[in-house]
Amino acid sequence: MDFFNTAVRFFQDGGAFMFPISLVLAIGLAIAVERYLFLSKTQRENNKAMDTIQSLLNAHNYQEITAYAKNNNSTVADLIASGVERLSFSKKREDIEYAMEESVVEVMPRLEKRTAYLATLANIATLLGLLGTIIGLIAAFSAVANADPSEKASLLSQSISVAMNTTAFGLIAAIPLLLCHSFIQTKTTEIIDSLEAAGVKCLNLLSVRHSMSNDNDAED
Repeated sequence: MDFFNTAVRFFQDGGAFMFPISLVLAIGLAIAVERYLFLSKTQRENNKAMDTIQSLLNAHNYQEITAYAKNNNSTVADLIASGVERLSFSKKREDIEYAMEESVVEVMPRLEKRTAYLATLANIATLLGLLGTIIGLIAAFSAVANADPSEKASLLSQSISVAMNTTAFGLIAAIPLLLCHSFIQTKTTEIIDSLEAAGVKCLNLLSVRHSMSNDNDAED
């Protein structure tokens, strides 16, 4: 209860700028939660799809891969299906690789969507805190100028203490938002790296299959 009362008093003493900082914090946390849930779902879907596609690749069942990708929402399925589809037009490794790279480029904006806002919101929270403190200090010095000389020292120190609350709250909001930004960005990078690794694995299997076909044709 004491902590709750202290938090309420801290918020009330901060003045009007505490409300926009709270709004920025709420928006940032909402974005972080949404991004985390989306990326976690994407990661689970990719892992599940890769297990299925791996067995289809080993069996050289390329038509099933294309059909599976159409009925599956995973990004890795779309990635490998684009390479398999390009295989029917060109046997060159470079062409298949370009098709997969194009698929990765297309999916990256969905993975990175709104992540940059977290860093921006953290900066906004910090700046709002500083702005609130500066305005509070201006009001404090104006009030002290008209106060009784014997009360100026105590009134000034009290006003400065209250004005600093907005800076403190701005930093309290900015730090978790920056941590969330770093965490979400790292998770996004992991998914993109896993897509690239899956593409290389698929490309190697397709290349080996194509080389084996050439060897068989040469022997015949």
